[in-house]
Amino acid sequence: MTETKKTADQLRSARWFAPDDLRSFGHRSRMMQMGLGPEDWEGRPVIGILNTWSEMNPCHLHFRDRAEDVKKGIAQAGGLGLEIPTISIDESFTKPTSMLYRNMIAMETEETIRSHPLDGVVLMGGCDKSTPGLTMGAISAGVPFIFLPAGPMLRGNYAGRALGSGSDAWKFWDERRAGTISAEEWVGVEGGIARSYGHCMTMGTASTMTAIAEAMGLTLPGATSIPAADAGHKRMSASCGRRIVDMVWEDLTPDKIITPAAVQNAATVAMATGCSTNAVVHLLAMARRAGVALELNDLDALGRTTPLIANIRPLGSSEYLMEDFYFAGGLRALMDQLGDKLDRSAITCTGKPLEEGIAGAPVYNDDVIRPLSNPVYKEGSLAVLKGNLCPNGAVIKPAACDPKFHHHEGPALVFDSYPEMKAAIDDENLDVTPDHVLVLRNAGPQGGPGMPEWGMLPMPKALLKQGHRDMLRISDARMSGTSYGACILHVAPESFVGGPLALLKTGDIVRMDLEARTLDMLVDEDELAARRAAWKAPEPRFERGWGYMFQRHVGQADQGCDFDYLTAAFGQAAGEPDIF
Repeated sequence: MTETKKTADQLRSARWFAPDDLRSFGHRSRMMQMGLGPEDWEGRPVIGILNTWSEMNPCHLHFRDRAEDVKKGIAQAGGLGLEIPTISIDESFTKPTSMLYRNMIAMETEETIRSHPLDGVVLMGGCDKSTPGLTMGAISAGVPFIFLPAGPMLRGNYAGRALGSGSDAWKFWDERRAGTISAEEWVGVEGGIARSYGHCMTMGTASTMTAIAEAMGLTLPGATSIPAADAGHKRMSASCGRRIVDMVWEDLTPDKIITPAAVQNAATVAMATGCSTNAVVHLLAMARRAGVALELNDLDALGRTTPLIANIRPLGSSEYLMEDFYFAGGLRALMDQLGDKLDRSAITCTGKPLEEGIAGAPVYNDDVIRPLSNPVYKEGSLAVLKGNLCPNGAVIKPAACDPKFHHHEGPALVFDSYPEMKAAIDDENLDVTPDHVLVLRNAGPQGGPGMPEWGMLPMPKALLKQGHRDMLRISDARMSGTSYGACILHVAPESFVGGPLALLKTGDIVRMDLEARTLDMLVDEDELAARRAAWKAPEPRFERGWGYMFQRHVGQADQGCDFDYLTAAFGQAAGEPDIF
């Protein structure tokens, strides 16, 4: 039986419905206008179901049905569930990138919660930026919430081979450009790579961020591993509805869950799963919303001591996808394998320590979920580089690239825009060698705008024809979590605002030393000073609207790309709204 800390008169929604005055008369009459009666809300928590369903978001296509499962669970626990649509952002169709709108969904979530009579909320998300965006807003709003993950889609298939979303798209596109596969095979892959609703079924950004949410204590145990099309996903959705009602009575607010220990757990699990590089900007932003100090150096330190034990794409075996991870035991089993690398006393949305949700979780396939003694890679998923090209940091996935690039020195081949780069790399006569370092700049938070997923720069066709499939690449952009290769990303400060990447020229020698965590251009200080004096700032990308606000307030990649005025350090969140 749930221990009740709140009484009915202390419910937040009671401010709207309980008083005997004109304004509350209006609130009650409008509820009755919707076919509800006093028995639906009196003495019951009102739960908002924030639904990111959209017919333009294939990752969330099942959410229209799942909202009904959530409502069922809420009703079973004695609450009133009301569905509220929010902006639906996805990386499939939203251009130039859904990252441009992550802070928008965060603001909408925060203000929707604050301005409505909601005692708690269920956040329905999963595709890349929806998880951090929804949770950032709910953290700032401060009411009890639980995250309902969309779940990965079913494995892809073509000609008897398993296909992984994203990862195989890049691989087969390289082969298409190299002329090693036919147009018929290319179309076959296109039709087989995404076989159901749900987010990417590799350990891309979507699976990374939902795993982070679970490790942080924001989901039910095991919720993030369930495939979207599995019947268990419906049952989990109803369980979310039941649990949020109890969280309201228990007054289990986000500040009691998202502690420094919870954030460290999330970062550790990210490293152990082979996380997307995008985890960096989102983890930093989520932590700072909760007032938890987190820096790039903290993540690099965890990366050095946390082995990669999830043997799934894109860093692990090409044979295994998220479906295999689920059947192998899922995230609960992986977290249990991490042992004392996690703070198992951290409280989760269950109201109980993490330990109770993961202790003894069985591993059914120890090739998919490896023990610490037999990791896929000896260190974690990410490393942070610093140097005169990236004084505030840059990010690389060491296990995603050929080890020969872990120590590399070569001449830069610099491009100022994606169209310029694309035209050059498709030129089979391009003067390029495998030792060159491809550089794309003006693709960061302001330059992109929104820091698009352009960072896995395509291999030059001339090198593909010679049989090469990797080379060192540098950008202030991000890349898809399903990507791979020797890609250095998130260079900060970005070139568009005058970061050192703006001073690099084609032919300059670039040196990367992974072990030392350094990235430098071998150009003397006098020459750099002269280039700095000659540099001219680009014209702003926007003159009005959301983009105008974005470019004035977005932080750099090393700060999480949140708006400066939305972090906990900027000021106190607004209190409860006046009701007169």
